[in-house]
Amino acid sequence: MNQVTAILLGAGARGQVYANYAKQHPEELKIVAVAEPKMERRSQFCECFDISEQAQYSTWEQLLAQPRMADAAIICTLDDMHTQPALIALEKGYNVLLEKPMSNTEEECQAIEKAARENSCVLSVCHVLRYTPFYQKLKQLIDEGAIGTVAAIDQIENVAYWHQAHSFVRGNWRNSTQTSSMILQKGCHDMDIIAWLIGQKCERLSSFGSLQHFTLKNAPLDAPDCCMNGCSHSDNCIYYAPKLYLTDNIGWPTDMISTDLSYEGRLRALKTGPYGRCVYHCDNNVVDRQVVNMEFTGGAVATFTMTAFTTESARQIKIMGTKGQISADMNTNTIKLHRFCEVEPSSIEVPLLIESNNYGHGGGDYYLMRDFVHLIQNGGSSLSSAQASLQSHSMCFAAERARLTHETVELI
Repeated sequence: MNQVTAILLGAGARGQVYANYAKQHPEELKIVAVAEPKMERRSQFCECFDISEQAQYSTWEQLLAQPRMADAAIICTLDDMHTQPALIALEKGYNVLLEKPMSNTEEECQAIEKAARENSCVLSVCHVLRYTPFYQKLKQLIDEGAIGTVAAIDQIENVAYWHQAHSFVRGNWRNSTQTSSMILQKGCHDMDIIAWLIGQKCERLSSFGSLQHFTLKNAPLDAPDCCMNGCSHSDNCIYYAPKLYLTDNIGWPTDMISTDLSYEGRLRALKTGPYGRCVYHCDNNVVDRQVVNMEFTGGAVATFTMTAFTTESARQIKIMGTKGQISADMNTNTIKLHRFCEVEPSSIEVPLLIESNNYGHGGGDYYLMRDFVHLIQNGGSSLSSAQASLQSHSMCFAAERARLTHETVELI
């Protein structure tokens, strides 16, 4: 196989995950340039991937101003910075791996899809759940008719209280005016997977949800803005920052608060950065619970529940068909198939490649990268092309409109 070369725009958490494929399979992928605004992170990344000084840029604009220098562009900038680099990269002839959401507006999502089509480039949107062995197996069972015709799906996104606090209260995705709504940033995975499993167009939906807990009204009496400023509630508060970030565990999410993961480095980050803030004194506005009700062409219905208030960070799904049901838990990687003609359900194993173990989303990150590289090498259609992703993005935009207006929204 010919080695694929790629540039990386954004060397944050997601960018590093995808670039890891080049470390694991250097014969298939090489990162040749990077754009990352944070100097320390950029330096560490370039040292790890042996990127020359001439190929290091502080902004994506600087990198894309250069003549095309690789086969692919991996775009992992913040949500509101996806559109322009994607359009420019496609125009220059780069094949593009684009982090979700494609864009914060429906019009820009459509523009990206049009650009990919007109420039005949591979464009894969990072709907990684489609690539997991877990959801691949569910899709196979449905398509084989194991439970007849799908009548209803219930999907639950257990965000977990600590994940909500890290990413959506203190972290980068806390405020929809700066990035995107919760349903678009987090729930687009779920909307996409529901639509993919059913295989029909969503015709209408309604949604309810709000931010209720992580607000100033729930702050303990006299709680300071920052946990590090002598909080008298530290013993009883489950969100007290040192309990989360000053432990022996320096993996995710702790490794996101600083590039210096020594105790002193983490302590300094909590005192000076966003992750030391009291969760009740942040500038967050995204919901901490939401439900979406959907109806699809052909009559199938689905519900999606997102909640911050769980111990586990995992997805669970129940698929109800005319001849049986499937109950599955992504966290335990277990699937139970119960056909109505059988007394007992059967358990189905979902094997994972060992080399996918260091990737997130049940191995989906790994399989997405493998598929993207192989598409560039061999041709073919992306499972998560911009065209395929437009429906779920439209569902997310509609769901947020429905939540804000308390109306059922029709999808044209």
